Formats: sequence, C-alpha cells, structure tokens
Amino acid sequence: MKTKEELPICPVATSVNLIGGKWKLLIIRNLQIRPWRFNELQRDLEGISQKVLTDSLRQMIEDGLVYRHDYHQNPPKVEYGLTDLGRKLLPIMDALADFGKYYKSLMN
Repeated sequence: MKTKEELPICPVATSVNLIGGKWKLLIIRNLQIRPWRFNELQRDLEGISQKVLTDSLRQMIEDGLVYRHDYHQNPPKVEYGLTDLGRKLLPIMDALADFGKYYKSLMN
C-alpha cells in the first residue's frame, strides 16, 4: 500500500488513483461476484490485453484492494478476489450502476 505522503491530498483524487480507468472498475465488477482466475477475467473483459490485466491486478494487489491466492498445485491454479478493503468499494460500484441505469433510461 502507498504511504499517506504518496497519495494525493484530495480524497476524490485518491479514490480515482486507486480505481481510475476503465479496466480497474470492470475487474472490480467481476470480482465482487466471486474469485476469478486470470484467464477467466481476460476472456470476460473483452479487449483487455494480458499486460494491462496483469498490471492492473498487480497495482490493485499492491493497493490492498485485491488478493492473489496461489494454490501451489500442478497445473498452476491462481485466483484473484476482493479483500475486505476492496469490498468497501461495492457501494460505489452500486451507485455507478444505478447512475448508469438512470442515464440510459433518459435516452429512451
């Protein structure tokens, strides 16, 4: 996790720093359901490259939002899921979904 000094002063900027960008939000959307394996995430997130998914997961692990569980078996099995801290984002995800539904309803 970053130190307080490494984070922006503005709390909104801090949140955007942690979850900003299209892919992180969609990764969190998937992980709120259950833990996912890397290839499952990559298949479900159409258009994401392996590098971007790897980098996004690593950053979210470093930030304490996502965990990586390695089962230490052959063939390799690794799953990613939300930490307790990551689950604190779920009300934000719900609010974004509600706004998206509302916005789409205005277009009809």
